[in-house]
Amino acid sequence: MNTLKAADLALTMGKDEYRTAMKPMDLKLGVLQRALHDAGIPTAILLEGWEGSRKGEVLARLVQPLDPRGFEVHAIGPPQFEESLYPPMRRFWIRLPEQGKIAIFDRSWYRQVLEEGFQGFESDFTEGYERIRVLERQLADGGVLLIKIFLHISREEQSRRFKKWSKDPAFAWRVGDSERRQHEHYDDFHTAMEHMLAETDAPHAPWQVIPAEHGRYARWKVVDAVATAFEAALEQRPHSKSSPGYKPCKQSPLDKADLSLAVERKAYNDELTPLQETLHRLQHLCYLKRLPVVMVYEGWDAAGKGGNIRRLVREMDPRGYKVIGVGAPVGQEITNHYLWRFWRWLPRAGHLHIFDRSWYGRVLVERVEGFATEEEWHRAYREINEFEAQLTQFGAVVLKFWVHISKEEQLARFEARQEDLHKQWKITDEDWRNREKWDDYWAATSDMLALTSTEHAPWDIIEGNDKLHARLKALRIAVERIGDALERR
Repeated sequence: MNTLKAADLALTMGKDEYRTAMKPMDLKLGVLQRALHDAGIPTAILLEGWEGSRKGEVLARLVQPLDPRGFEVHAIGPPQFEESLYPPMRRFWIRLPEQGKIAIFDRSWYRQVLEEGFQGFESDFTEGYERIRVLERQLADGGVLLIKIFLHISREEQSRRFKKWSKDPAFAWRVGDSERRQHEHYDDFHTAMEHMLAETDAPHAPWQVIPAEHGRYARWKVVDAVATAFEAALEQRPHSKSSPGYKPCKQSPLDKADLSLAVERKAYNDELTPLQETLHRLQHLCYLKRLPVVMVYEGWDAAGKGGNIRRLVREMDPRGYKVIGVGAPVGQEITNHYLWRFWRWLPRAGHLHIFDRSWYGRVLVERVEGFATEEEWHRAYREINEFEAQLTQFGAVVLKFWVHISKEEQLARFEARQEDLHKQWKITDEDWRNREKWDDYWAATSDMLALTSTEHAPWDIIEGNDKLHARLKALRIAVERIGDALERR
């Protein structure tokens, strides 16, 4: 691994040597960009480094030979107020490149462990490092090329540049409080940066430390490093990513469900309204305490998810919740990582989002219908658990309902829908095709429930043969879990 101590800061490059080297490199970079586009390889370039290392100049030179339609530059500052209302990694997920495109980050998800809340090397960034490792592994497994560059300069060179810029009104803005603070604590930052490089260097996302004392050398070396990474990615395609061990469920959690559970209409009516009113009150407390709530509804076709959701939200303020119906991915949803669209749809702190179908499609319909490879859906169990762990670490309440009915009950509801003119739209040829694969979906659901029910985001099986029982059970669980979370807030 490259380290700051090993970097030779004396490396330089003459003008003629620089011009001679850059001309063919520019042509090469343009060709490689087009090849990456044709291969559908998404690329994320992270440009990190010391304040004063002239990242802007290096970045400007890097993009000169590139087609501007194929890349986007993201200058990352401290999180804005709106961004602070979501889990920390969301603002980066929504900026990730789609297939064949390049996203260049001038500062990145490393900003938090380098600057935000930095109190010297004694600071504990364990959680931040783990979020970074999870993100980069998920991206690399999903086919994203990660290029991580760190521009290194000495304390003396940083001081020289700061003094020069401070004297020029056009560039004095470059030297603010954070820059001065970093310079004053250069040794502490140096130690922290070495630690960061060691903690986050990996074969799928290696760091490249580039000496940046001399501008021409730094600019050439960055272009060369990027071109080399482009070539390596193209040579490795197609690639195969390893997946964690997958063990199918031996005993299905569905076997334990008692589908005979039912509620009398009068008892249902007596309990329904008080539960809805309580949930309405809790919704307002969530807003006041900035508590986000994520609710997931999965279940068999015709299980009654829609009716269940309608009763859940009936008394709630529609300005504070959103129901998201999840179908097959379209447009950019296809050309991005499968979790990308769900990071985009997360609720702000204090709001509630209900997902009618969700990220679990990866291990259900995509598994059964062959839309995801075996490697991909094997890997998804871990990825989903990591995703939900980040939500709960941020403070979100995650509720997950599997609405369960018997095969016989499903058939009865299918036939009833076909006979009812007002409900015929609910039954499609696809529903009948899915029914033919009941056993496959049963196995996929069993694995999903067993492998993704965690302490922080457990699954609740909602017995749905009796719709009244199912509606009340979901409401009771929502009221209890949200109420408990508010008490802990």
